[in-house]
Amino acid sequence: MQREELTAFLADKADDMKAQDIITIDVQGKSSITDFMIICTGTSKRHVASIADHVASEARKSGLDPLGIEGETEGEWVVVDLGTTMIHVMQEEQREMYQLEKLWS
Repeated sequence: MQREELTAFLADKADDMKAQDIITIDVQGKSSITDFMIICTGTSKRHVASIADHVASEARKSGLDPLGIEGETEGEWVVVDLGTTMIHVMQEEQREMYQLEKLWS
């Protein structure tokens, strides 16, 4: 899967779980750890963890093993790292506090 296809696939899988305000940011040349970031919002700790789990599970079904998943226990901000694309699933409060869109845009 190409980087752009992977990013679209992951955003679609987050949308399957009713993630809100899904945005994709191209960070090529700005970040040494990934090329694209997907940021989306979940409505509760359980929702955030469920979105991240679904994205990781669907990636595995497509033959892509996540390099890491962080934050599932807390459920406030979960990061799923797939190498060229990272997905950040956050509760509204964390998303407003850290403002990743402003940081990376």
